[in-house]
Amino acid sequence: MALGGALFKTRSLAAAARAGGKVDVNDEAAKPAKAVRTGDLLRITLPREKRSVKVLALAATRGPAPVARALDDDLTPAAPPRVRRAPPPYRPPGAGRPTKRERRELERLRGF
Repeated sequence: MALGGALFKTRSLAAAARAGGKVDVNDEAAKPAKAVRTGDLLRITLPREKRSVKVLALAATRGPAPVARALDDDLTPAAPPRVRRAPPPYRPPGAGRPTKRERRELERLRGF
């Protein structure tokens, strides 16, 4: 089973994910000998997200990434937009230690 395109950067990373149980084919754990067919649904657990991909076609040979991306359909919903935080309070260089109020604002921005 080859996993490529934009899903994994290298074939060795794809093989390691498959061997580590991070890839499911049609809601079943993928084994190295599992053949992927057109229409199969792949669920892949990546370090920061989970992706769902439907196989549209199979290539006879390895090729460039743009061709590999055209062979599957990414069904993963788009990530929500990130919320921008207010910039930290400005302190001119050499202004000394921050006040208690400024420290609390900095801690609030850092999430403490």
